[in-house]
Amino acid sequence: MKGLFLVCIAALAASPVFGASLLYQGHGSVRIQSSSGTVVYIDPYVGEGYDKEADLILVSHEHRDHNQIGLVKQTEKTVILRSKDMIVDGKYQIKKIADIEIEAVPAYNKNHKREECVGYIVTVDGKKCYFAGDTSTTDAMPGFKERKLDYAFLCMDGKYNMGPEEATECAKMIGAKHSVPYHMAPGKLFDEETAKKLKVDSLLIVPAGTEINL
Repeated sequence: MKGLFLVCIAALAASPVFGASLLYQGHGSVRIQSSSGTVVYIDPYVGEGYDKEADLILVSHEHRDHNQIGLVKQTEKTVILRSKDMIVDGKYQIKKIADIEIEAVPAYNKNHKREECVGYIVTVDGKKCYFAGDTSTTDAMPGFKERKLDYAFLCMDGKYNMGPEEATECAKMIGAKHSVPYHMAPGKLFDEETAKKLKVDSLLIVPAGTEINL
């Protein structure tokens, strides 16, 4: 089984990137680029790859390991959306910026207030990608399966958020084509040992610094 994981990792690292792409920068930080060139950063904090000018920056909540927008190369046209922009009068918002659709969804646990945090479902080139942000199981997750998500990025540090066992149950509930562990260990870009604890057939391990085709 370990060999299978390593083959998966090596194949991702070696594959050329065409069309829409996703760079996992580490921890909870991700950069997406659509096939038409729209660049989106989600929860900037660590890693490399902040040199491309941002069309859009998404911040799931205001903890410092998710909101370091100063890392990102910005222009006067860069749009920044925070949780306060995406929860209005208690309602989760859907917005479209260029060719990217962004839908805010619930994110919460004992360490993160529901009214201050969101996850995001980002649709790019027809691919639906869920980024959990900081959360445990939410009341919205059972409805995600009918959305036929392509990717579900699930936090699983077991300290500030749910751990691997709960994340595994969430992955099964969500039913995405690919379940991707992220935000796995405080202070680390990536933790392979923790990533392997997501026990689902849809597991896709994406090491920090790896860019994949969507």
